[in-house]
Amino acid sequence: MELELEQKFVHSISDSLDLAGAAPLLCAGITTYSPLRLWGAHPGSKFGVVGLGGLGHMALKLAEAMGTDVTLFSRSQGKAEDAKRLGADHFLISSHPEQMEAVAGQFDLIIDTLPYNHDMNPYAKALVPKGSLVFVGFFGS
Repeated sequence: MELELEQKFVHSISDSLDLAGAAPLLCAGITTYSPLRLWGAHPGSKFGVVGLGGLGHMALKLAEAMGTDVTLFSRSQGKAEDAKRLGADHFLISSHPEQMEAVAGQFDLIIDTLPYNHDMNPYAKALVPKGSLVFVGFFGS
């Protein structure tokens, strides 16, 4: 049986690129770039990332490159320095109700990258009317 490939889904990688370095762009990069483009991230828009793992890392870098005002939501202060280094303009501790209340109704788009079941309500409250909360991590029971 011969396999037919959809050419629009095939991308070549230049021999000059390190495959290990290019791989995150083809997985975490596309996973986070797609919602950024689909929901219109642009200079001046307020964008939030929930979680700083592989997906969150790429979301921060891409959103910064797109000119958005980027905030990382994390459960503890431990990732603040990394978030700033990767392009976050702001850092919020999501487990502090006061910090979350202070940003209610401010975000155009939030991408949630957490790979486990968690409460999404604090993030939904941070959105502007008709803002979007997009889940790209595993969200199951």
